[in-house]
Amino acid sequence: MPHDHQHIDPEAGDFRVALAIAVNLCLTVAQVIGGILSGSLALIADALHNFSDAIALIIAFTARKIARRPADHRMTFGYARVEVVAALVNYTTLAVLGIYLIYEGVMRLIDPQPVAGWVVVIIAGVALVVDLATAALTYTMSKDSVNIRAAFLHNVADAAGSVAVILAGVAILVWDQTWVDPAVTLMIASYLLWQVAREIGPVVRILMLGSPEGIQLAQVLDRFAEEPGVADVHHAHLWMMQEHEVAFQAHIVVDAGCWTQADAIKARLKSVAHDVFAITHTTLEMECSRHACDAPVLVGG
Repeated sequence: MPHDHQHIDPEAGDFRVALAIAVNLCLTVAQVIGGILSGSLALIADALHNFSDAIALIIAFTARKIARRPADHRMTFGYARVEVVAALVNYTTLAVLGIYLIYEGVMRLIDPQPVAGWVVVIIAGVALVVDLATAALTYTMSKDSVNIRAAFLHNVADAAGSVAVILAGVAILVWDQTWVDPAVTLMIASYLLWQVAREIGPVVRILMLGSPEGIQLAQVLDRFAEEPGVADVHHAHLWMMQEHEVAFQAHIVVDAGCWTQADAIKARLKSVAHDVFAITHTTLEMECSRHACDAPVLVGG
């Protein structure tokens, strides 16, 4: 499961994220003012989403900074997993925002309000340009970071929301159908929740120390068992330390008469883990067949 990633200079990436934050905050203020003046719930919904974009980017920016800290006595694996935590926070806020917008949209369908279509179209058009620019700033980084990907998806959803708001404004101008405004709000909210449902699983999987989707533990154990001198493998753990680091640990029982080769067997197994399965961190406890664990379990323990 080798990985090919396009790495970006950290400082250049920081500048892109900081610029995206500034642009989104300015846009949020403009959309809130426009939403209040026009009476458009969809525009205010888009403004709230833009604000969530800015918050998501701030969280992502902060997490990137923290993640670069080296390992220390308190965090012996380092701080990189903070980016996964940041992604979970961003997806959770996105879910809360989607639920809130559904509530507001339903209330507005029940009690329609007048909407100034031109204001909606103009401000939503500006928002669309900003959303696309922000997404472009973070697109390349999103390929290599679950943290930045969460923030990037905020912006993609917002760009789609801006298009929908523009269509709502046109419908209000041409046909005077104010119900389109809350209907678009419900569409935006549904899209947000769909994104969260699709993307949050891998984030939770990492935080729960789950195994990576591309590596089957059974395959790793079978390959280890094929190695000369290996009598048994048990107490196995396979998990993602962070998005691009996979760890494996196990007890290896060495065949009778091969104990003098234990170090060489361990070295070969570590090479197999790295070269065949792209496991970056391997810890093996070697056991003599005469003194192996009593009643060992294959996984966990």
